[in-house]
Amino acid sequence: MKFRKSPQIVPLNCTAYNLTQCSSSYNPTASFSKENRKSPSPCTCPEYFRWINEDLRPWANTGISKYMIERAQEVAHFRLVIVNGKAYVETYRTVYQSRDKFTLWGILQLLRRYPGKVPDLDLMFFAGDMPDHLTDRFSGPNDVDGPPPLFRYCNDNVTGAIVFPDWSFWGWPEVNIKPWESLVKELEDGNKRIKWVDRENYAYWKGNPGEIPIRHQLLKCNVSDKQDWNVRSFVQDWRQAFYERYKYSNLANQCIHKFKIYVEGRSWSVSEKYILACDSLTLFVKPNYFDFFTRSLMPLQHYWPIRNDDICRSIKFAVDWSNTHPKEAQDIGKAASKFIVEELKMENVYDYMFHVLNEYAKLLNFKPTIPQNATELCLEALACPAETLKMRNFMVDSMVKTPAQTSPCIMPPPYTPPSLNDIRQKKASLIKQVEMWEKNYREYQTN
Repeated sequence: MKFRKSPQIVPLNCTAYNLTQCSSSYNPTASFSKENRKSPSPCTCPEYFRWINEDLRPWANTGISKYMIERAQEVAHFRLVIVNGKAYVETYRTVYQSRDKFTLWGILQLLRRYPGKVPDLDLMFFAGDMPDHLTDRFSGPNDVDGPPPLFRYCNDNVTGAIVFPDWSFWGWPEVNIKPWESLVKELEDGNKRIKWVDRENYAYWKGNPGEIPIRHQLLKCNVSDKQDWNVRSFVQDWRQAFYERYKYSNLANQCIHKFKIYVEGRSWSVSEKYILACDSLTLFVKPNYFDFFTRSLMPLQHYWPIRNDDICRSIKFAVDWSNTHPKEAQDIGKAASKFIVEELKMENVYDYMFHVLNEYAKLLNFKPTIPQNATELCLEALACPAETLKMRNFMVDSMVKTPAQTSPCIMPPPYTPPSLNDIRQKKASLIKQVEMWEKNYREYQTN
């Protein structure tokens, strides 16, 4: 089995690997133990790290018992246990495509980046789309233990899940999306090809509508003989894209529009960070879900809010407003790209993973042990039996080569109830302001 050349210090050892035991050539604690004796002082984490405390707040007073964790098994896809710097997984059900594999690959890279620093822990992970309202299911007058903790890629305001970075940061081979560290550089280069003022002057969206009503509503906003809503939306056929070798699906080539639309799928969509990175003014159709970083995005600073009950008219107003306020529109687009490039660097993604796991581990009121049916995770266990060469290459390309030369960033203080309320009120006020502008604009057009 041949692999593309890569500068990793600790290579994959597929020759020594077998399906029942990880190679002894890799010790997650010892491999990099002497690499970073002299470390510069770490910086403070980005603002969105403060939401970690909010996600863990349901268990702040009670702690987390093993019984509480095991109650989430009925909806979890897998159980992850870390003991003495090694990861173990117990799988319960099949996950769509390779989400679980690349999520677990990311966990292994975290252990390589911070060898010996990730604490022992035990957690359940849901790798699907639609959230299960565990808070509602397990809370009631007879429930004294509290809701079961469950990690997932996104959350809403009622589910009570713990948000974690999604699999695509290490690659999504089924749709040819590269690992984030290399892709974000390509997106930056793509931004430079066409200046904002020279870009296509309409709102662009391309995606899979599936059976998602809001996306079908968006498709109805396309230009016709009767109306032009300033929208150009396209159906993404991934099967056709595969046959065309993804010639027309390169994300770095899609930063050619002044306005790009973000609209959710069955829940939150992975496309969010790619859209925000394009320097375009991102038109956010009112979302129901959030991932780990978007709660710190602010309307009129990072994106333009779009109504979901009259989407075509709302988008048309956003484009019309931007055409009369080009500098303000361009500034919002650039602020979003700057946030994605600077705040969402892979080092910050790893630090977020570290801190959410570290803070979670502090709440455990038992000593984690390896489940009887769990198997040890290592590089070879995921990469060597990979179904495709692309999957294996993405894993190799996103592999952490050396340990971090600094400790994880320093967590900012938790939000106080008044400060959290101020943030929510500010967002609501800015959205209401845009809706008022839109209302006045429509009245003016009518008169």
